[in-house]
Amino acid sequence: MSFASHPFWQAGFRPFFALACLSGAVLPAAWIAIYTGIVTPLWVTFSIVQWHAHEMFFGFGWAVLGGFLLTASKNWVSIRGYHGTALILLGTAWLIERLGMACANLLPVWLFRLSNNLFLLAIIAMLLWTLLRYRKQDSFRDNYFFVLLLPLFVVAKALLLESDLYHLGVVMTLGLFRLAFLVMLERTLTQFMQNALKASILRNPRLDMVIKGLALLLVFAAFLPTTLAASLNVLLALLLLWRFAFWKPLLAMRRLEIGIMYLAYLGIVAQLLIAALDSQVQVPWTGTLGVHVFSFGVMGLVIPAMITRIANGHTGRPVRFEFPDKLVLWIMICALALRVIGTQLWPASYLTWLELSAACWCISFAILAVRFLPFLLRPRIDGKAG
Repeated sequence: MSFASHPFWQAGFRPFFALACLSGAVLPAAWIAIYTGIVTPLWVTFSIVQWHAHEMFFGFGWAVLGGFLLTASKNWVSIRGYHGTALILLGTAWLIERLGMACANLLPVWLFRLSNNLFLLAIIAMLLWTLLRYRKQDSFRDNYFFVLLLPLFVVAKALLLESDLYHLGVVMTLGLFRLAFLVMLERTLTQFMQNALKASILRNPRLDMVIKGLALLLVFAAFLPTTLAASLNVLLALLLLWRFAFWKPLLAMRRLEIGIMYLAYLGIVAQLLIAALDSQVQVPWTGTLGVHVFSFGVMGLVIPAMITRIANGHTGRPVRFEFPDKLVLWIMICALALRVIGTQLWPASYLTWLELSAACWCISFAILAVRFLPFLLRPRIDGKAG
């Protein structure tokens, strides 16, 4: 067996979910070590907060989003999808970016920019090629939202690493991830409720389209007049709550693996309302509450459940949440409470809450790594490709 034909390189979720689990287990610990001064970073070209935000969204976040989209897009258009050498090169580019971010001050500017953009430009080009070339056989008509949002990540990334434009970059990056999660939740929750609970949830195509359209517009919230952006944030939050009421939330909460997705949906609502409030009133939050409501309350809740489902289902195994998988979800709920609630109610212990929530995050993804790396390294048990 050649290296490129190893099972690990036969579907996009395999290498990138592995990287997501490993980076999820390491990056929060690295951040705490840097934040507390235990470790002195090798870069001076951007702040430690910029590094933290970049690695959370474009390191960890894009390992997950990239793995998901590489896998899902091939299924949407019914093709074999990228595998073998293409994924080896893409995974290598992701690793080069991490190394470049860690050693930015040691690199010439041109080499840093090359290392910093190689992965994102490559994976976006690959995904757009799939979605555009095979658009006539695409099973989801609203995939044009991905066609629109993917190139914008390049702009958001550049803004985030410019000190004077950092705020614009964070708002734009968060908005892009928010739109991606809304599209994914809209599709998957219908399926999960039907499969697990034999329940149909009401879908209104017009309402769904308005929600996605507003979410796309709010990607540019930082460039809009403050009052308009706040109004749109509130409007989107209210529309999401209206739809939520018809999606049988009480029934969903009977199953942890589905209920946690509903909590993440509410996390999006909370982040929108916090963003609206912050733009109109000086609220004495401790830390950047809105960003961490999204990172812990949306990404932190959805991603472990997503990895569990895909790592099982796409390796030919039944999708079941065993005790370790449910433990991970509970630990991430604890991480959310520590990072979002603890820091606001007891700000004097802010550093303690940071350390505890980071520990929860690291433990969760370490468990996921131990649990699913063997699945990702082995062939599908049903003998199918991928």
